[in-house]
Amino acid sequence: MKGIIWFFQVAVFYCCTLAFAFIPAGLIRPVGCFTGRLGGILIAKRRRVAVENIRLALPFMTNHPDWNGPSQDPEELARMMFCHLGMSFVETCRLYHGRGKEALERIEIRGWEHLEAAKARGKGVIVLTGHCGNWELAALTIPRRFNSAMSVVARRQNNPYLNKMVEKMRLNYGNQIIYKNNALKNMLTVIRKNGLIGLLADQAAFPKDGALIDFLGRKAWATKAPVLVARRSGTAVVPAFIHREADRHVIEMHPELVFSDDTSEEGVALDVQNYSRTIEDFVVRHPVDWYWVHRRWKRAENL
Repeated sequence: MKGIIWFFQVAVFYCCTLAFAFIPAGLIRPVGCFTGRLGGILIAKRRRVAVENIRLALPFMTNHPDWNGPSQDPEELARMMFCHLGMSFVETCRLYHGRGKEALERIEIRGWEHLEAAKARGKGVIVLTGHCGNWELAALTIPRRFNSAMSVVARRQNNPYLNKMVEKMRLNYGNQIIYKNNALKNMLTVIRKNGLIGLLADQAAFPKDGALIDFLGRKAWATKAPVLVARRSGTAVVPAFIHREADRHVIEMHPELVFSDDTSEEGVALDVQNYSRTIEDFVVRHPVDWYWVHRRWKRAENL
């Protein structure tokens, strides 16, 4: 029975993505924005999570010297975020069906030299990012411009048919996938070949796998994986984030992060705080380009 439900779900999803794929390029923004805001209404629980997260983070963000938010109203920021999510969904649907490849060529990349310098060291590169802007576009653009496949660390979808669909799209654009159930071993294999790894590091980690840090003014658990892998292998960790500017996408790459040699729990936590700060700074500068609907602070609310 579960297999039938999964098949029905992916069939409906496939038809929806196909319909969005053939929307004229000039209608991506209005149709995507409408779709995203409609989704915010239909999935009211997620919208409430986003509004509450923004409300609690606003005091920290508005006092930050890099604050660049278009509004200080949590409801309005959430509406704008869902608008951006909808546009990203439509853009990704086009890519699922082999359309919109020209969009990848129009993306501006700033700080490209940081990735080139890190790659030249010959020990692989972890491109550290988060659920920022259209992160699927970023994951497909960077390896195309660099002429080198990227292995993206991802969670396997519960629906195997949906997982196959997403996997096929990513592989069609030259990327590889590292699933989390055996991620460390596979990451080290890629690193030994001086490869690129894309790692989304902005979701709540389990305490056994993470370090307790400050994020947007609240305690949060963050994964230790980038720090531990970098220390073990000597690979470079380069933060990179994508956001929207008017009618285009911009990827900003930052200098390679420098971690300490302190192997104590406190030393590792400081390095985790270090990379988390780059994500935090992005959110402050581009608050409507971050995925506020996930429960980033779970398991740390009372700490």
